[in-house]
Amino acid sequence: MTSPLANLKILDFSTLLPGPYATMMLADLGADIIRVEAPNRVDLVRMMPPFDGGVSGQHAVLNRSKRNLSLDLKNPEAVTIIRALVQDYDIVVEQFRPSVMDRLGVGYDALREVNPNLIFCSLTGYGQTGAYKDRAGHDINYLALSGLLSYAGRKDETPAPFPMQVADIGGGSLHLVIGLLSAVIRRMATGEGARVDISMLDGSLAWNAVGASQVILGDSSPEPEGTLLNGASFYDLYETKDERLLSVGSLEPKFWQGFCEAIEHPELIEVGLNPDITKHQAVKPIVCETIASKTLSEWEAIFADWDVCVEPVLTTEEALKHPQINARGMLVQVPKPDGTEQTQVASPIHISDHVPEYRWIGTEKGSHTRGILTELGYSDEQIQDLAQREIIKLAE
Repeated sequence: MTSPLANLKILDFSTLLPGPYATMMLADLGADIIRVEAPNRVDLVRMMPPFDGGVSGQHAVLNRSKRNLSLDLKNPEAVTIIRALVQDYDIVVEQFRPSVMDRLGVGYDALREVNPNLIFCSLTGYGQTGAYKDRAGHDINYLALSGLLSYAGRKDETPAPFPMQVADIGGGSLHLVIGLLSAVIRRMATGEGARVDISMLDGSLAWNAVGASQVILGDSSPEPEGTLLNGASFYDLYETKDERLLSVGSLEPKFWQGFCEAIEHPELIEVGLNPDITKHQAVKPIVCETIASKTLSEWEAIFADWDVCVEPVLTTEEALKHPQINARGMLVQVPKPDGTEQTQVASPIHISDHVPEYRWIGTEKGSHTRGILTELGYSDEQIQDLAQREIIKLAE
């Protein structure tokens, strides 16, 4: 069977989490990806657990199934290699600040001269335009500027940073994949290449769809515990007797009615169906007190027979062992260079007649440099010369 993206060839110049996560998704779907990295440039995600796979410098998870080419792009001979590659690897993903790729001689205009059908995807914090385009930022900054953090957490409490990288992955990686594939589909129809400009701030604002719409179409700004979905209603987390948490998402009337019957408080049904969520606050303590009267396992046993959108809050360790996760094949074994395997989280995209091929875990910088240059026609003597002059890096 043919992988969905087997015809895509991508040069990946991205770093840290957002770009590599996006190209990992594409690799899982069959894209042929060469990760291009500078020999001496530090990539913090490459060096830190858990992405190092237990071996510092491997980038074992995010670089799975990708080949690695280590080049010093500040050297013109390295640029020559990229110009040769882009004739075949006609999709570029990069994550530098605006104009950096241009200064290196491998920007959109320069590479489009080599391949007019090039698709060139830039992922940055603030995009290629605007006063903030050259400004540094991280996930927490994009979420702050998008308005999302302003109504996170509880009233009168400083919100904690979100426990996952919403702006990086949700605002950046996923929108990059959508933009890239949209450009590919258009190129298939018209033959035209494209410049794709993805901003993690833009993506974060797009994820703030409910809050932004409340401001634009309504007459108020969302606040902590001030909306239907952030703690103002019965839709919330409740502590159990053994200090675990139960998530209650019983929004629809049939679910709310079932929930109230399950906890033996049918008198709450009418209040919970009131569209004025401020009314919920008077009786919400009853729900808190009731949930606190039993342990999590006791509530799990009770709600096992009720289809009312109630689930336990699991630790990550518990989630990885959950039967539904296992039934979906969300943990896979990825080959390591020594012949053993490493457990990793699988691709969440399920397509009929396609089984993702996890070819290898991420490797050291330069692991595939020799093979890639050999494919371009470089001799062993030329490759060794480039390595000695530190234009390329060969894996030890």
